[in-house]
Amino acid sequence: MKKKNFEHKIRAVLPGSIAEELELEPGDVLLAVNDHEIEDVFDYHYYTNEEYLTVLVRKPDGEEWELEIEKEFEEDLGIEFESSLMDDYRSCRNHCIFCFIDQMPPGMRETLYFKDDDSRLSFLQGNYVTLTNMSDHDIDRIIHYHLGPINISFQTTNPDLRCKMLHNRFAGDVFPKIRRLADAGIELNGQIVLCRDINDGAELERSISDMTSYLPALRSVSVVPVGLSKYREGLYPLKPFDAQSAGEVIDLIESWQKKIYPQYGVHFVHASDEWYLLAGRPLPEEERYDGYLQLENGVGMLRLLKEEVEETLAEVKPDGETPKRRVSIATGRLAGPFLKELGKRIETVHQNVTLQIFEIRNDFFGESITVSGLITGQDLIAQLKDQDLGDELLLPTNMIRSGERVFLDDLTIEDAEEALGISIRIVESGGRDLVCAVTGEE
Repeated sequence: MKKKNFEHKIRAVLPGSIAEELELEPGDVLLAVNDHEIEDVFDYHYYTNEEYLTVLVRKPDGEEWELEIEKEFEEDLGIEFESSLMDDYRSCRNHCIFCFIDQMPPGMRETLYFKDDDSRLSFLQGNYVTLTNMSDHDIDRIIHYHLGPINISFQTTNPDLRCKMLHNRFAGDVFPKIRRLADAGIELNGQIVLCRDINDGAELERSISDMTSYLPALRSVSVVPVGLSKYREGLYPLKPFDAQSAGEVIDLIESWQKKIYPQYGVHFVHASDEWYLLAGRPLPEEERYDGYLQLENGVGMLRLLKEEVEETLAEVKPDGETPKRRVSIATGRLAGPFLKELGKRIETVHQNVTLQIFEIRNDFFGESITVSGLITGQDLIAQLKDQDLGDELLLPTNMIRSGERVFLDDLTIEDAEEALGISIRIVESGGRDLVCAVTGEE
C-alpha cells in the first residue's frame, strides 16, 4: 500500500497538453513516474524531464492506468496538482528580529500572516530561504537532481549572531550545508537583510569576506535594508537607516566590489536601489549589476527601468503623432524623485504628454515604509481623492496582488476607480511598458 504523502491528486489538466491527450482528468491521482514514488515537486520535475517515461495513475473508480509517454526533453506534461509543492508547505521555524510579518496589523487576509521558509519555493519561485528547516535528505536531493538556483537568506555568516537574529539556536548550523551545495556546483544566490548596529559595519565586512569563499557557485549577494512598520510594540528594538548610514553601507559594498571584480569578473555583492535613493547618490552603471541577477530584491530595478525608457524613447518618431494626454503615476515616497526625473525625460520627447507623479505617504504601515509595493488601497484613495489626476492613473504592478487586481488591504482596483472617478492602468515593471502607458499605447 502506497504512503498517503506519495499520492498526488490532479487539480487541473492544461488544454492542449500531453496530459489532456492521454485523457487524464482532475481527480485522477498520480502514483509513480518511471516506477519511482514521487515525494514532492523535486522528484516530479526530475523524473518527468525525461524523453521517455512511464506514468502510473489511479482513476476515481480505482482503476490504475500505466501510460507510456514519448516527448521532448523537459517538455511539461501539463498537470497541476492540488498543492504546487505536491506536499505540505513548510512554515518558518525562526522568529527573526526583523520579520515584516510580525509587523503586520491584525485583520488582514490570512495568507499575509503565513511565514514560508520552504527550500522548494526557492527552486520554484525564487523565494529566499534560511535553510534552517532543510534536512540532509533535502540537500542530498538538490545535489542529486542538480536543482537551482537556491536562494539563501544569510543575514550574517557569524553563527552566534545568526542564532540571535533568527532567534533559533540551530540557525548557525547551516554553513556546512551551504558548503556542500557550493562544492557540488549548485547555483546559489544570497541575501542579507541589514539591521542597523547589528549585522552592519564590521559584521557586514565579515559576512561578505566569508561569502566570497562560496564563489563561483554563489553568484550574487544582495544587501537590503530592514523594513520597519509602525506595528513593532513588543518586538526587538531596531533603528532605521538614514542618509549617512546608508552611504556607509554603499561605501563598504563598493569597496568589496573593487576587490572581487579583478579576480572573479563579477561584482558579486550589491546594494539594493533603496540605499542609493536614501543616501541621495546616483545609481551604479548598468555593467556593475552583473546582468541583473537580483532584480526581485530591488537590485538594479531602477537602473534597468531608466535604460529601457531611454531605449524606447530613442525609437520614437518625431513628436506630433502622440495625442494630447495628461496622466498621473502613484508611487512610494522613496522612488518619487527618481520617477519625476524620468517623467521629465519622457515629456521632452513626447511633448503632448503631461505627467504628474504623486508620492503616497504610507499611513497604513507607517511613514518609514516608503516603497510602492506596500501601499494600500485606502492610502491611495485618501491621498488622491481631491486631486486632478488627468485622463488616467497609472499604478506599478507591485502595488497589487500578483495576478489579481487587489491591494494589500483587499480593496480592489475597481474600488479605487469608483472612489477616484478615473480609469486606472496597471503598469508592468519594464521601461517600454511605462512609456507606452504614459503615451496611451497598448
